[in-house]
Order: sequence, then C-alpha cells, then structure tokens
Amino acid sequence: MKLNIHPKSAQAAMEFLMTYGWAILVVLAAIAALAYFGVLSPEKFLPEKCVLEPGLACIQHKIEPTQSTLVITNSKGYTIILNSITVGGCSRTLNQEMLSGTDGTFVVTGCSNGIAKDKFKGDITLAYTDKNTNLTKTAYGNINSKIE
Repeated sequence: MKLNIHPKSAQAAMEFLMTYGWAILVVLAAIAALAYFGVLSPEKFLPEKCVLEPGLACIQHKIEPTQSTLVITNSKGYTIILNSITVGGCSRTLNQEMLSGTDGTFVVTGCSNGIAKDKFKGDITLAYTDKNTNLTKTAYGNINSKIE
C-alpha cells in the first residue's frame, strides 16, 4: 500500500501561515505600543464640552490651573436659588437667585486642576432650591476641557 503524501505542498502551506502569522504579530505589537504611549487616546481628539441636565445649560466655560469659571443658563421655567457648585474636586457655597431664562457666571477658586495645556475632565454638581416649592435638588453634569 502506497501513501500519497505531498511534503512539499505541506511545507509551502506551513511557510505561508507562519509568514502571515509573524506579520499579524508585528502589526498587533505596533498597535499596542501606540496605545501604551497615548497616541491612540480618544480624549486628545474629543472636543471641549460642558454638559448639565436638561433645564440647566453650561453655555461657556474656562478651566485654569487654580480656578474654574462656568456660565450657566436657567431654562427650567421657574426661579431657582443656587446653593453650591462643585467642579472637579473643588466647590463653592452660594446663595444666588437665578430667574428663568437668565445666565449666571460662577467662579470656583482654590482648585488644583493641573497645569496649563493639559486636559481636564471632571464632574459638575449643582445644588439648588426651587423657589416656588422650597425643594432642594441636585443637578449633575460633566466637563471636558483644556486647561488655559
């Protein structure tokens, strides 16, 4: 009984698979190195944003190394009294009335936001009281910006 084995075609198939295997391994190593060094970080490509819950809009913002400035619009349809604001790790206590449809500029000082030209990403927390019902509520949001 004679077996018909083709050793040359098996060797060619194995060399083909090994060549493509090494090429795929090199590509994966290159992608891993780019991700490790932060080249593929999506935060570098995302636009600056400042988002709050519906009814409160962060229409402008500026993050500096030691302070954060937010311009907030009240479009809830009723007057609120802003009690406190927290941006990132620092906060400020307030007692400011905001009529519906008005803007307010709020500066939170004493922060440690980082150094200039770095990215800042943090949470925003606003504690406010509905003037009509005297119910205290909390609004949450987030901010992603460049430190100026």
